[in-house]
This record gives sequence, structure tokens and C-alpha cells, in this order.
Amino acid sequence: MAPPEKKLISNKPDFLLDKKTLITFALGAGVMLLCVRFISPAASTSSSATIPKIADEQALVSLILREELADRHFSFAQVATASSGKRVIPLDDRDSHRRVLRAIESAMEGSLTFINQADSPIHELRRINEASLLFENQLIQRLQASDGMQCEVPKTREGEMQRAGYPDIKITDTQSGDVFYLDPKLMERGSEENTLRTFYFEPKQRSLKILDDAVHLLVGIEHDGNDGNWSFTGWRLVDLSRLRVRMKAEFQAANADLYQDSQFQPNQAR
Repeated sequence: MAPPEKKLISNKPDFLLDKKTLITFALGAGVMLLCVRFISPAASTSSSATIPKIADEQALVSLILREELADRHFSFAQVATASSGKRVIPLDDRDSHRRVLRAIESAMEGSLTFINQADSPIHELRRINEASLLFENQLIQRLQASDGMQCEVPKTREGEMQRAGYPDIKITDTQSGDVFYLDPKLMERGSEENTLRTFYFEPKQRSLKILDDAVHLLVGIEHDGNDGNWSFTGWRLVDLSRLRVRMKAEFQAANADLYQDSQFQPNQAR
């Protein structure tokens, strides 16, 4: 098998994501919009800060609909800052950024070699999505072993280590103290133009994991799409400071909401 291909996508204008690959992110209906409009980044981190609320449900729904959220695009950097009060730092040529990029490259190459082995645990999985955790664990292990790097699962504002939610990995360059967030995503080779959602960010005050001014990176890990016998063929690194996202506002209900007050249950009536 040919060596996996790697592509580094920097923050230079030539590497802006194409409009057809704009990625959507899911938020609770209207909450993020109200945060962006009514509170400053500094206020969002204050324990005493309150978000103005619209008590009238119809007025709130009307506000959301007027904003035409499905047709608008937002800077991910501004969304992350408005949610966390922390700066999103563009990737550049400073020494700490070069050190971390070298560490990520080495960790990715080692991870691909390990997971592509004939006896790899990847062959025990039923779905490709389950491989994400394998890559996360491999990257954390290898980055933590890199000289001058500290790597861990990010903690929430409440101090809990949490796997779910963005970002998946926190890297600290120990010499400078600079922080980098890394989010691994699996992608089938040739799917770069796919417009289905593959990335989302749902800011929740208690479980938010963006706690530092940081560089935000996503590593797309390519596979060949051969179900049950996947081979991982390359990877590409994206600087999320230049990403533009869309907001999906939707009203949701679970079975517990739908059926708690069922008024007619024919099976029980017999």
C-alpha cells in the first residue's frame, strides 16, 4: 500500500474552504443568537452575567425566523469567542506553532501506520465512526510522548474531563504555554465536496470545553470507504480560524416529551 498522503492546510487565503463545503453546526433554538447579539465576550465568562430572555414564546420564535439563520454564515472564530470569551488564534509561523505542527505530523504518521496494520483493532469495528476514538487515543498517546508537548482530553468549565463535544484534544506547547485544540474527523477519500454536516459546535455554558486562548485545528483523516476492511490513506490539517459555519435552529422533542401525557392508548383500553 502506498504511503498515506498528508496535506497541511494553513491560514493563507489560498486555502480557504470552498463554499460548497461550508459546515453546519447545531445550536439550541435561538440561544446562540441571543448570546451573540446581547452579551460581550468578556461578559460571557462572568458568573454574574445574565442573558436577556424573551418571555413571550411567539415573540422569540418570530425573532428567530426573521433572522433567516439557515441562509446566514458566521465566522467560527467569532462564534467560539462569543461563547467562551477566549480568542481564536490563527495558525502562523511562530516557533511554538512550528513545534506543534511537527508533533502533530509525527503523531498522525505513527497513528496511520499502527491502525493500518493487519492486526489493528480497526478490523473489529462494525462502523467507521467507531474508529474516531481509536485515532483520538493514538494521537493523545503519541502527542503526550512528544518532547515539549502536553496532551489531554479537555476539561469542561465545571472541571470534568469530557470526551463528547468540541474540541476532542488539547495540546500545550510547554516551552511557550501556547494552547492548541485539535479535532480529528474521519472522511472518505474524495468526499471533499460533500455538503452533509460533518462538524458541529454546540456551546453550553457548563459543559463548554474552550477554556483558553488557542489555535483551533481540525485534522481530516481519509479512508478508502471499504466497509469492514478500511485503509486510511492520508490526512489534512485545517486552521478553523478561517472557517465559516451555518447555524441550524430546530425545535426538538424526545419520546419522554411526546408520550408522557398520551391521551389514548388503545392497547391498555382493551
